[in-house]
Amino acid sequence: MAGEFKFTFGPWNIHEGADPFGPMVRQKVEFGNKLKLYKKMGFDGVQFHDDDAVPDMNNLSATQIKAEARKLKTMLDNEGLAAEFVAPRLWEDARTIDGGYTSNDAECRKYAVDRSRRAIDIADELGTNLIVLWLAREGTYIRESKDSKIAVDRLAEAINQMLDYNPDVKIAIEAKPNEPMDHTYIPTIGHAIGLGMLTKDASRVGCVIESAHSILAGLDPSDEMGYALAHNKLWSVHLNDQNGLKFDQDKSFGSVDLRRAFNQVRILDKYNYGQNGEWVGLDVKAMRTQKDADATKHLRNSREVFLKLLELSRSLDETKVQSLISQRDYEELDLLIIKHLLA
Repeated sequence: MAGEFKFTFGPWNIHEGADPFGPMVRQKVEFGNKLKLYKKMGFDGVQFHDDDAVPDMNNLSATQIKAEARKLKTMLDNEGLAAEFVAPRLWEDARTIDGGYTSNDAECRKYAVDRSRRAIDIADELGTNLIVLWLAREGTYIRESKDSKIAVDRLAEAINQMLDYNPDVKIAIEAKPNEPMDHTYIPTIGHAIGLGMLTKDASRVGCVIESAHSILAGLDPSDEMGYALAHNKLWSVHLNDQNGLKFDQDKSFGSVDLRRAFNQVRILDKYNYGQNGEWVGLDVKAMRTQKDADATKHLRNSREVFLKLLELSRSLDETKVQSLISQRDYEELDLLIIKHLLA
């Protein structure tokens, strides 16, 4: 086991506490002040949506967007931080109400691809070649509103246009089965990898696995990670936890199911995740009840839990594990793992 782990989170993970049922409960933290917190908590990288990096970008020219991104790169350099990826935020614009890449409106599809090209420009200026696609509204509320075969073709074509735009860019698809849509077209990592195979350069299309998204699909996140690792397609992870199947909660890593978290850490370490520069991303939000002064503890806690589980994984008696597996004594193996976690 020789994983190398460095950590990132996105500025949205320092959150004001608004939810669909209530308003903000904490004061907004200015972006520059968020950046100053990263190193103090042991984080070396920043995840970005395109408009986290360049606010109001729809009202700027391509030249202006690049100039603003260069200013941000200076801010990151001054804080000793790197950008992990940039993700086009396509789900909040009125033109993507029916999806971006799969919209039934050709002009809306054009907007989605143009916006994605600007995200690639931003990533280039920030010194990363990784673009993350969360296909938030690429699905339907009723099945008859779109042709699913055409929708997949349109997704592949949109990715092709991004690959053509910059020969160095890599696209990592972040799968999720639902929310905000009833059903999405790329609900699991298997679907994401399959979509990549439909593009003109599958070697540049991989995936991001978010713990909660796998759980919402009724799957185990470590199994999804193993599947992606078998394809050499696991280019980032978003670790968090999930209490039930109702909606994406972004709870602190390990806070619901410590054993499930243990197995995620274990498979990442076992297959040397991070040795090719991959980051451990956290996508966690503070509980709504948390006060302003303590509204970054969820990030600290998640990183600390990961590192503690890493210690436990590396100290597990592998000889005994393999012996029990060879004996097919899975009850004893079950107890061994439980006792190891309790220790």
